[in-house]
Amino acid sequence: MTDFASLLIADRGQDARTLLPLGKAGLDGWLAGQPEGVRALVAAARFRAKAGEIVILPGDKGEWSAAIGMAEENGPWDLAAVCAKLPAGTYRLKEGAPGAAALGWLLAQHRFDRYRRKPDPASPRILLTREPAAIDGVVRVAQAVALVRDLVDTPPADMGPAELQGAVEAVAKAHGGTVTVTQGDALEQGYPMIHAVGRAAVRARAPRLIELTWGDPAHPRLAIVGKGVCFDSGGLDIKPAAGMLLMKKDMGGAAHALALAGLVMGAGLAVRLHLLIPAVENAIAGDAFRPGDVLTARSGLHVEIGNTDAEGRLVLGDAITHAAEDKPALLIDFATLTGAARVALGPDLPALFANDDALAADLVAAGDAVSDPVWRLPLWKPYRDMLKSDIADINNAGSGGFAGAITAAVFLQEFVPAGLPWVHFDTFAWMPTAKPGRPKGGEALALRAAWEMLKRRFAG
Repeated sequence: MTDFASLLIADRGQDARTLLPLGKAGLDGWLAGQPEGVRALVAAARFRAKAGEIVILPGDKGEWSAAIGMAEENGPWDLAAVCAKLPAGTYRLKEGAPGAAALGWLLAQHRFDRYRRKPDPASPRILLTREPAAIDGVVRVAQAVALVRDLVDTPPADMGPAELQGAVEAVAKAHGGTVTVTQGDALEQGYPMIHAVGRAAVRARAPRLIELTWGDPAHPRLAIVGKGVCFDSGGLDIKPAAGMLLMKKDMGGAAHALALAGLVMGAGLAVRLHLLIPAVENAIAGDAFRPGDVLTARSGLHVEIGNTDAEGRLVLGDAITHAAEDKPALLIDFATLTGAARVALGPDLPALFANDDALAADLVAAGDAVSDPVWRLPLWKPYRDMLKSDIADINNAGSGGFAGAITAAVFLQEFVPAGLPWVHFDTFAWMPTAKPGRPKGGEALALRAAWEMLKRRFAG
């Protein structure tokens, strides 16, 4: 992984090139005080201080500085496009500290090049900051986002349930966490829906429930659950080829959950952490679970299978049930759960569902504060009727084709005990087109919002 800690360091007067941030509103005033040669240079470069623009300004003895366009939003991506255009070297802003924009500076330099025979050569751009106390926090968040990206971008042949378990074990080892894994007969008996979804791949890619615990048992218990469907063929309700193309990212919820757990442990948050990742491959074989089957969940609920491609909610149901058994103070789950959420909100906005209005408001506010927006959708109780089964307690696939994201969340709510604060993120975990600091591919969406909320709640 990129060594982010070497790219953001305290400003102690080191030699560095100066970056002058300018917004459109301040450009004319700045130009008025510049020599004619500088004005001509800026005009020739067609520099209008738009976000991401850069113009090199010559100095004495071969030195140079740069004027850079800023969005004037004080957001994490304000420096990302500029960073990508600069040569290797050390830089400082002429005035102030980078603040939130330091994150974009770091992430603009992250690369996933595991499968390139000749990776791009390293050209580190180091940023000096006058806020040294903020460095560790920014670096940890950059590492968490990069972890999500790397896990999601990894091809499914190299990111099955066993490899996902290895990723959890690596994070646990770094922070002193404890990992337990349930599979085989114990999984079938204790977590029937997780086993059923993964049993068609049991010989090559055995399903499992991966758990990580950390922290003082006397602290409030925080449960984080992530959907770990390492590849989703759709099962016997097979997806078309176009629908399978991105299904390596169907473990994006697990990647988010693991990254958030790493942030919690890295910051020493005052919680008793319980991370749960049901890791499976939804494959096709003679023993695959079938449409029309009825599964008995860990909770005792009988679930009729209306569609084997609605498998994520099944594995989450058993994991949520287990998480709730330890009576956490808060339960958060992440999942790449429904295409309906993307139809409603597009790729950039994760759908947020919560059974507690104050919790939902805190998350929306936290997301706005760190430029990681989320959008709340309702847990609309009347839509429970869409999940009725003629022979069982509930159907896993809503009828009628409407409100797919909501009916999926309402299904999950069946496994959440009354009174337990719970939030569900239906996130895309993917950037379909590149943006400054965010390449096309795996992406953390709602991770920073959740982390900001947790810091506010539990940092003390």
